[in-house]
Amino acid sequence: MLKLALVETKLLTREPGALFSLLIPLFILVVFGSSIQPGDTVLLPMALAIAVGLVGLYLLPTTLATYRERGILRRLSITPVHPGSLLVVQLLLQLVLVVAACGLLMAVAGTVLGAHLPGLVFSGVLAFLLGTASMFAIGSLVAALAPNGRAANGFGVLLYFPMAYLAGLMQPVDQMPDMVALVGTFTPLGAFVESLRDVWAGSAPSPVTLGVMAAYTLVIGLAATKFFRWE
Repeated sequence: MLKLALVETKLLTREPGALFSLLIPLFILVVFGSSIQPGDTVLLPMALAIAVGLVGLYLLPTTLATYRERGILRRLSITPVHPGSLLVVQLLLQLVLVVAACGLLMAVAGTVLGAHLPGLVFSGVLAFLLGTASMFAIGSLVAALAPNGRAANGFGVLLYFPMAYLAGLMQPVDQMPDMVALVGTFTPLGAFVESLRDVWAGSAPSPVTLGVMAAYTLVIGLAATKFFRWE
């Protein structure tokens, strides 16, 4: 298992998508960060959500579907290493990548840009874990249903942009029609962003948004498990 993790780590570091997942949110943060106020509660949560969304909906499903397409999972099934071990390692590595991307964003925001960092650590960690889990669940379902890596990439992108819009990552929520903004709250990315903004504003996340993310994680995660194919 350890050797498998080391090999997969090396492969992940050579994956251009992993680099993009680190640099794109950082670029957005730095470009817009010069104009934010010290108490801003919007930009950094937005950058964090973008980072999680890119890994969950782009990198994760593309990687898993590509492994199945190339027969890697099928070949592992006849070795002592069960293909399920590879999936577990991949999920853990993708989580580490998300933590690294978000840690980099917070470090740059706090030290270089002087941005406001939340004081509610437990609430922030809870919102982060639920948001990441819900996005990973959707990415896993995409990987389960996509016939190959290219299709998984396309499906992930098609899901990401509508969810990013509804979550207020492309247009401020207060400039949306009320019905559209309400729908966005009940999407996993929208609930994630709203929870992060609550934490940044100094209040605990709404139980509704936490429940939305937990429900997506459970329901979509079970569907991904049911429909996932090894070959």
